[in-house]
Amino acid sequence: MSATELFALDATPRALLGKGASRRLRRTSDNIPAILYGGGESALPICLNKNQVKKALENKAFYSHILTLSLNGQEQNVVLKDLHRHPHKPYIQHMDFLRIRADQLINMHIPIRYIGEQDAPGFKAGGLISKALIEIEVRCLPKNLPEYIEINLAEMQLDDVVHLSNLTLPADVEILALTHGAEHDHPVVSIHRPRVKAEEETAADTAGAEADSKDKSGKAKAPAGKAAPAKAAAGKAAPAKAAPAKAAPKKTKK
Repeated sequence: MSATELFALDATPRALLGKGASRRLRRTSDNIPAILYGGGESALPICLNKNQVKKALENKAFYSHILTLSLNGQEQNVVLKDLHRHPHKPYIQHMDFLRIRADQLINMHIPIRYIGEQDAPGFKAGGLISKALIEIEVRCLPKNLPEYIEINLAEMQLDDVVHLSNLTLPADVEILALTHGAEHDHPVVSIHRPRVKAEEETAADTAGAEADSKDKSGKAKAPAGKAAPAKAAAGKAAPAKAAPAKAAPKKTKK
């Protein structure tokens, strides 16, 4: 199947609407219910061939590519905006397609492609790569829509972090989150030390600090904030004196 065929779908109008009708359509035919909207036209319920859709979805680029939808003998440029899968069964319940116009900006979620992970100095030094995002929402004209955004990790050191503002995008493509202010400059990927190793290094630093706190006599200084123990009084404490015995009363002769 060529790339042109892969990103082309055949659609037919759908007359019966509602959840019940959609359920019967999926059960009694090889079709998937869908909706086509946008582009200044009314929303149109359609259905698609299940096998054709299944084959197209095997290519990850299908999710962010401009698609050709053939409907009633006419071709329309669309993008996939939403796809509903059954929560427990391996089939698609519904699809949403947006008509696009060459002169109108569109918002799309574009997948991230990470490369150079094994070459990153931070990874070679034992660091862990943490990927906070797997896709980014961008805004652009349809002709400028990228298939993916590539991030090269080959130069990343330990404790390096790549934010949205650090990414290099094609011309006339902007990241939607950054249009809302600097506080939305989210981290995308980072290389950090393993938690166990970091805890061991912290413990070693603490032990070193305690060793440095000892004076030349070898006695440890009292930790800050705690009162030093009271010094023992010189010599042994004198034993307590016994109470004087009371004299027995004398007997008098009558």
